[in-house]
Amino acid sequence: MAPWPDWCSAAEGALRFLHEHVGWDLWMVTQVVDGRQVVLLAEPPDSVRPGLVLPWADSFCRQMVEGTAPRLATVTAAVPAYASRTTGPLQDIAAYVGIPLVTRDGELFGTLCGVAYRAKPRSAVRELSVIEAAARMLSTLMAAGMDPPPLPEPLT
Repeated sequence: MAPWPDWCSAAEGALRFLHEHVGWDLWMVTQVVDGRQVVLLAEPPDSVRPGLVLPWADSFCRQMVEGTAPRLATVTAAVPAYASRTTGPLQDIAAYVGIPLVTRDGELFGTLCGVAYRAKPRSAVRELSVIEAAARMLSTLMAAGMDPPPLPEPLT
């Protein structure tokens, strides 16, 4: 089995793996820059286009990164920090999982996150270690010198 040639290929492979083996409706790799959360990659690829921008202040991922909400919520309506954010493009998210992606210096790069449009059973928490391993692998590849893709053009 050949290694992935670059960070982007590894991230796409991780997203495909998570979509096929963990499930959930949508998996994304995002980057946080200048108060925005920008989608770099998504699985399935046609579900969200790279370049989609969400205000960082309104995102589920910000709540998770700051520790005001858990990494995995099988029912977002049951978590006040997430329930208060289910408007606009986030209104249909019933379950959420997110893990920070960090640079070699430990700075926040972005997130690996998944969403489901129906609540998940509590047993879904068993998959958290698999999702954390995928995120750690992507952070490790950045620390080893593999560069993530450049920011895509913002969608208008």
